[in-house]
Amino acid sequence: MTLLIDSLDETEQLSDQQMLDVERLLNFAANKLSIEEHSEVSVTFVTNQRIQEINREYRDKDAPTDVISFAMEELGEGEIEIEGAEMPRVLGDIIISVPKAMEQAEEYGHPFVRELGFLAVHGFLHLLGYDHMTEEEEKEMFSLQKEILNEYGLIR
Repeated sequence: MTLLIDSLDETEQLSDQQMLDVERLLNFAANKLSIEEHSEVSVTFVTNQRIQEINREYRDKDAPTDVISFAMEELGEGEIEIEGAEMPRVLGDIIISVPKAMEQAEEYGHPFVRELGFLAVHGFLHLLGYDHMTEEEEKEMFSLQKEILNEYGLIR
């Protein structure tokens, strides 16, 4: 396994198998993208209420969303980069709304595990610096996430 993943289901709605599926998918993505061995990421599964609080506090958007990522490698204004020879690479945090994932899986007509996988990969790519603010960025990021999901077997 490439990644060290800290997973937490605050909703207590996911099975151990569903959480393991997300961890395996993220490791598959990390291997495909040649991410350094033992890089760290956290994945937290939350309620709509909790993700709305996070969205309001950090993004000034007072509404629930499906996934939020906080990349640890992005430097904020005035922050300095810390370098160390043997420090593990800490990618950041992925926060997924379980109710939103359930709602979207039903809306798009695919299994819940596929939607969880989609949101996890989407959040993971954000941690790696991918974005979809421009048409070009969106094409690159969405193509890569589709490729990862398809190769893993989570075809829409």
